[in-house]
Amino acid sequence: MGDEGERLLRKNKFQRSVSYAQDELQSFRSWLRWMCVDQSTISTACLSWSVFFLLAIAVPVMSHFLLACSSCDAKHRRPYDSVVQLSLSSVAVLSFLCLSRCIRDYGLRRFLFFDKLRDESEMVRKNYTDQLNRSMKILSLFVLPCFAAEATYKIWWYSSGRSRIPFLGNVYVSDVIACVLELCSWLYRTSVFFLMCVLFRLICHLQILRLQDFARVFQVGSDVEAVLKEHLRIRRHLQIISHRNRVFILYSLMIVTASQFASLLSTTRSRADVNIFTAGELALCSMTLVAGLLVLLRSATKITHKAQAITCIAAKWHVCATIDSFESNDPADTPRIQIGGVTPRPFPSGANDESDGSEAGDEDDDVDNTRLIPAYANSTISFHKRQALVIYFENNRAGISVYGFMLDRTSLNTIFMIEMSLVLWLLGKTIGFS
Repeated sequence: MGDEGERLLRKNKFQRSVSYAQDELQSFRSWLRWMCVDQSTISTACLSWSVFFLLAIAVPVMSHFLLACSSCDAKHRRPYDSVVQLSLSSVAVLSFLCLSRCIRDYGLRRFLFFDKLRDESEMVRKNYTDQLNRSMKILSLFVLPCFAAEATYKIWWYSSGRSRIPFLGNVYVSDVIACVLELCSWLYRTSVFFLMCVLFRLICHLQILRLQDFARVFQVGSDVEAVLKEHLRIRRHLQIISHRNRVFILYSLMIVTASQFASLLSTTRSRADVNIFTAGELALCSMTLVAGLLVLLRSATKITHKAQAITCIAAKWHVCATIDSFESNDPADTPRIQIGGVTPRPFPSGANDESDGSEAGDEDDDVDNTRLIPAYANSTISFHKRQALVIYFENNRAGISVYGFMLDRTSLNTIFMIEMSLVLWLLGKTIGFS
C-alpha cells in the first residue's frame, strides 16, 4: 500500500504545467539564477537583462576599442580580437534571446517537457530526471576547460604587458578590474551558449528514452491502433521541438560558419602574424563554437536516427510474425529438406549471438538492434494490419527538422561537403591552394 501511494505521488507531480518554488526543478532553477538567466520574476528578469547588456555587449565593445594596444609589442597585439569578440557576442545574443523567448512563452516546465511526463513510464521519468540533474555537470565539462585556458592567457597578457597596456589611474587596479571584467564576459557568453546547447541535448534525450520505451510495444501483444497513436504523439513532440529550436540551430550554424571563415581569412593573409600569443584566443574561440555546434547537430541527428530506426523494427516485427504464421500453419507431415543431416531453423540462435553482441557497442539498444522479436507477440494481429503499419512508418519518417530539412546523417554529409568546398575556394583565393 505504501509503495502504491508513493508511485501515485511521483506520477501526480508531473501532471502540473505551472512551476512552484520547491518542485523538482528547484536545483536547476537555482543554477539558472546563479548564471543570471532566470526570468521567473520581475527582479530576476531586470537583473538578467542588465547582466546580459553589460557582459555580452558593453564589456566586449570597451575591451576591443580601449584595449586595442596598437603600440604594444608583437606578443601583446590582438589582431584577431574583432573576430573573437563579434563571434562570442553573436552566439551569446542568439542563445539568450532564444532562451528568454522559450521560457517566456512556454515556461520552464513546458519547455523541458516536464508537463508531458505524466503519460510516460516510470523508467522514462526516472532517467529523464537523472539526466536533468547531470546537465549542469555536462555544462561544466564544456565551460570550465575553455575558461581555464582563457584565464591563463588573460592573466599572462595583463601581467606581462603592464607598462604597455592603456590604463586609467593606478595601473594595478586598472589591470585587475579590466582582467576580471573580460574573464566574466568570456565566462558568461560561453556559458549561455553551451546552456542552450545542453538544454537542447536534454530535450532530445527525453525523446530517445520515449522511443526506446515505444520500441518495447513490439515485444508484447499490442493493438495496431495503440501503436499508431503513440507514434503520432512522438512525431507531434518532435515537431514541437523542431519548431521551438529551428531558429537557434539555423543561426548557430550560420554564425559558427561565418566565424570560422572569418578566422581562416584573417590567418591566411600574406601579412598575417600567427602564433600562440596572437592567435591563441582565436583558436580557443573557434574550438568553443565548434564544440557547441557539434552538440546540437549530434543530438538532432541521433534522435532522427533513432526515430527512423522504428521503421526497421516494425518491418522486422512484421517479417517475424509472417514467418511464424506460415510455420504454425505447416502440416505436421510436411517433409523438410535436411542439409548435412540437420534440420534448418527459421530463427537460429546460439552462442554466436552473445559473442557478437559485445561488439555492437553502446548504440545497440531497444530501438537499434539486431535481435529477433518473439513470435508470440504477433499472433493476434492480422497480416494486412501489420503491412499497413509498416507502410505508414516507411512514408512518415520522424525526426528533427529545420524548416522542412531533416537533420540526419545525409544532411550532415551535405553540410560538410558545402563547407569543405567553401574552405577550398577561400584557400585558393588567399594562399593559392588548389
